[in-house]
Amino acid sequence: MSQASKVRYYHWRGVNPAGKKISGLTLGFQEQEVRARLSEQMIQVKKLKRRNPSTLSKLKNQMKAKDVTAITRQLATMITAGVPVVQALKLMSNSHHNAEARAVLTQVTIQVESGASLAKALKTSSPLFDNFYCDLVTTGEQTGHLEEIFQRLATYREKSEATRQKVIKAMIYPTMVTLTTLVVTILMLLFVIPQFTSTFNSFGADLPWFTRQIIKASDFMLDSGSLLAITLSFSFLLIRYSYKRSQNFRLAVHRFNLKLPIIGNVLLKATVARFARTLATTFSAGIPLLNGLQSASKTTGNLHIQQAVEDAYVSTAAGMPLHIALRQSNVFPELMLQMTMIGEESGSLDDMLIKIASLYENDVDNTVDNLGKIIEPLIIIFLSILIGGLLVAMYMPIFKLMSVIG
Repeated sequence: MSQASKVRYYHWRGVNPAGKKISGLTLGFQEQEVRARLSEQMIQVKKLKRRNPSTLSKLKNQMKAKDVTAITRQLATMITAGVPVVQALKLMSNSHHNAEARAVLTQVTIQVESGASLAKALKTSSPLFDNFYCDLVTTGEQTGHLEEIFQRLATYREKSEATRQKVIKAMIYPTMVTLTTLVVTILMLLFVIPQFTSTFNSFGADLPWFTRQIIKASDFMLDSGSLLAITLSFSFLLIRYSYKRSQNFRLAVHRFNLKLPIIGNVLLKATVARFARTLATTFSAGIPLLNGLQSASKTTGNLHIQQAVEDAYVSTAAGMPLHIALRQSNVFPELMLQMTMIGEESGSLDDMLIKIASLYENDVDNTVDNLGKIIEPLIIIFLSILIGGLLVAMYMPIFKLMSVIG
């Protein structure tokens, strides 16, 4: 199957039916497509030129995963209501709020009208329609149950995105508090501590050990702060480069993420829920279990678990039951393995996988909702030690001096 084409930006100038000169920016795959679309709007094109969009324009017009989910749900609704696929695509391409989504839907419509399968048209129009998505659409076209496939796809994507948003929400609070604390600490070391230091020097008295260490840290920040900032920036870029280029480094990061206190447990449950729902969606759509495992491994979002699923695929292909193959990785929770075993033995694996997904999605929801209560004591202790320690170190000499004067 060919790679997805690239949406291009075209700036045009023309005349509307009233004779007024107008201009605009339209997204499309080919110049002829853009001209045809403007012609349908009764715009006489005078000049049409490809242009490189600004970063802001790209962000504004870019189609996102949530747009694919909305398109999937709308397709499911319209096809179930008896609207032909081509007409449904045309309706969405004319009314969608996102410029790139309109261009993609127009391209899909053109290809389907030209005789291409819907799955192939989606695959070649945007990388957001991945192999998993297109394989399911292919199955729906072959079995004649396209509306059911889109219903399952829409539900799957909506559940996955809701879980993903929950995980992001879980990570925002501790991350923001930690960053704020570090910024406050650095500002105190750079601007507040030096003021105390000059005052202490004027006294000429011996300072407590703890205060001397804080002053040394402040002096280090003042003398080597720029070097430290450059080193940290370089380290960040090196880590980012290694993450993109090295699969082993990426694997180590993903494995480390799963071991983080509290957050790691949330990530594991969210990943298990995504894996179970993906496998249930493919299996219930009639796709063989082994093919479903291949698709599910690519949607986990965690390289460590992806490798575990790939190893399970090899073992399952050799005749091993799925729950035993998954158990060998020592990654998946025992409850999930037990439920998978029951599903296999009862012949209702797809139903059991959906129950597993729902169970862990609800677990993630509850954990995130209670995350403030879980992390708040830890954050208070962390703030007390860091900020409170700085304040105590600075006021200890003052208290000592007051007691001597008294």
